[in-house]
Amino acid sequence: ASSILKALAGVQKEIDAGKFPFREEYEDIHLNIEKRVIEKTGAVGGMMHTARSRNDQVVLDERLYVKSQISLIIEGITSLCDALVTIAEKHFGAVVPLYTHLQRAQPVLVSHHLLAYFEMLKRDRGRFEDCLKRTDANPLGACAGAGTSFPIDREMTARMLGFSSVTENSIDTVSDRDFLIEFVFCCAALMGHLGRLSEEIVLWSSREFDFIDLGDAFATGSSIMPQKRNPDIAELARAKGARVNGNLVSLLTLMKGLPLSYNRDMQEDKQPVFDTARTASFSLSVLAAMLAGCRLKTDKMKDALSGGFVTATDLADYLARQGVPFRSAHEISGKAVAYAERKGKDIAELTLSELRKFSPKIGKDVYEALSVDGSVRSRNSRGGTGHSQVKKMLRSARRQISKWG
Repeated sequence: ASSILKALAGVQKEIDAGKFPFREEYEDIHLNIEKRVIEKTGAVGGMMHTARSRNDQVVLDERLYVKSQISLIIEGITSLCDALVTIAEKHFGAVVPLYTHLQRAQPVLVSHHLLAYFEMLKRDRGRFEDCLKRTDANPLGACAGAGTSFPIDREMTARMLGFSSVTENSIDTVSDRDFLIEFVFCCAALMGHLGRLSEEIVLWSSREFDFIDLGDAFATGSSIMPQKRNPDIAELARAKGARVNGNLVSLLTLMKGLPLSYNRDMQEDKQPVFDTARTASFSLSVLAAMLAGCRLKTDKMKDALSGGFVTATDLADYLARQGVPFRSAHEISGKAVAYAERKGKDIAELTLSELRKFSPKIGKDVYEALSVDGSVRSRNSRGGTGHSQVKKMLRSARRQISKWG
């Protein structure tokens, strides 16, 4: 054992230095290393493969790799969450239109909008933590699929390799890759959220919105149009999700219908997993850096709230609080909006006498409800955009990030 361990340490140094003498006639990485150990130790090196198979060694490496990548991605999610919460804290009190169907809908706090992405990423982080639990099982000792006749101690091997448990069925151990599928799915869900964030960065950086300045480090010019500052990095981050979705479909298709136990088809599981891990980690780091260096144009966000009838729902809510059935209040509010539109005014610019044409229940206090600030402050239900609720969310998010360490 001592001789084999010493030889393996030497092999490790040769590989790290790029001096390992790989030989094609030895078929694969496993036989190349075994033959090199035998060259260094003599016949005793041939004992290294006792109670082992390439089948369980491959899945061991895959589990170790995925464990390490989950840790890196979790760190990346934490960094991106920190960047989002930092911006939300800095701009607390600023308002922005909430869009539905890409139409201005209601006023919300910018902090509330950004914290929506924090919640998405928090769930993503939880999915990776759950995936880690199912990945964190030692497969070594399953051998080719039937186990071994040698008196091995798989629990001891698990402790030495840093696994929390061992796999229970040797056939299942070498023949399934659901932990890889789950990992890539978690990455696909994450990339979906990063794609949505990237899309909003693309929209917000356009002249039509003009809500954000990305700075020169994360925008590029046009080859012929000197006025352009294209959000290429955000667009690429948005596009990367397509790669990961493709990798997920590739793995699902690869494993569909394979008989037990090991099949050579599973050699094709490596590339989609490696590509997915790199793509997810890179996208997280780029977006965190982009957000840390951006500048929000809160004055432009506030200007976008004018002229869009974003407090029309607040008029309906006001009437409902006066005892008008909400469906009737909704209809009254719609008529008031149509009238204001014909007059070229915002709904909050209508006089009290004009508003009372639609309902005698409307009083002077309606203007507080129709103001942007009043609208935001009134939505104080749990999880809403009211100032006190968003303050709670910010404190909770900051505590969560500190707990994540």
